[in-house]
Amino acid sequence: MKGGMNQLLKQAQKIQEEMARVQAELANILVEGSAGGGMVKVTANCQQQIVNVTIDPEVIDPEDKEMLEDLVAAAVNQALENAQKRAQEEMSKVTGGFLGNLPGGFNLPGF
Repeated sequence: MKGGMNQLLKQAQKIQEEMARVQAELANILVEGSAGGGMVKVTANCQQQIVNVTIDPEVIDPEDKEMLEDLVAAAVNQALENAQKRAQEEMSKVTGGFLGNLPGGFNLPGF
């Protein structure tokens, strides 16, 4: 039984190291969100950071700033949602379902 526990701990340590590596790489994976038919585009990395905002000049109307604000908010939300999904996909490649098989309430540090 002791050998099984040691093997489990070694596997958990390896997964933790891989997760740290993937976390660092997430800063370089970019996703996009857009609104207004692409008139507002927001680029985010998979660490939930906005890295670029592009606004088509046609959508800039000083008389209707609320519309532009709504478009920017929608594009940002979509970009962050896409970043979160992509980050989860990348992490699940590392864990390979391992974390989903742990007994309820069992937490490993760093996961």
